Amino acid sequence: MSYRACIFDLDGTLCDSVESIAWSGNHMLADLGMRQASLEDYKVFVGDGVDVLMRRLLRFGGDEEGVRFEEAKRRYMEYFKEGCLYAVKPYPGIPEALESLKKQGAKLAVLSNKPHGNTIDVIRKVFGEGYFDLVQGQSELFPRKPAPDGALYLAERLGAAPGECLYVGDTGTDMKTGKAAGMYTIGVLWGFRGEEELLRDGADCIVSEAGELADIYGKEESGK
Repeated sequence: MSYRACIFDLDGTLCDSVESIAWSGNHMLADLGMRQASLEDYKVFVGDGVDVLMRRLLRFGGDEEGVRFEEAKRRYMEYFKEGCLYAVKPYPGIPEALESLKKQGAKLAVLSNKPHGNTIDVIRKVFGEGYFDLVQGQSELFPRKPAPDGALYLAERLGAAPGECLYVGDTGTDMKTGKAAGMYTIGVLWGFRGEEELLRDGADCIVSEAGELADIYGKEESGK
């Protein structure tokens, strides 16, 4: 079976966006009188949606029980309206890899645990309109990753069976999502997590450079 589509995580996979998350999160923590987290801290905290991020940040700041969760989330989302585009940029080689995939006929989609509106904003800013066939962020439509619902929905809309899809991400959550959806799951090493976590959570393949993604798709497409 040849591949027909590639579904990508956003933060840590397509875009280096940790500074935007840290900017918003640290403003929220400062408002609550809590200590601020480093970029390295945020690389551990992100990847499982805004609710989980808030609980991790509150624990970091000393609120172990998440008593101030609602206030923290409200303040974070207010800052993130402005800060979701702060210092966001594609990882090296990503635009070229995407162009190569498109030339090979691949359908391209994004599935993120970032809120849907913010996901759309980031994709438009970094890649422009119409670059991806479908873009889906966290919403009420599906449970957040690692539930496979969003990935399966995108595959169906792209006209591809799960086995015809590459699923590409940088965290264990992404690997669990791809495996649960029955897709060929690729872990990338330029994002927020390391090889050990990616392999532990089911990566079929590990890549260290973006150009390898088009090579994997092309080898399957040509039957090599």
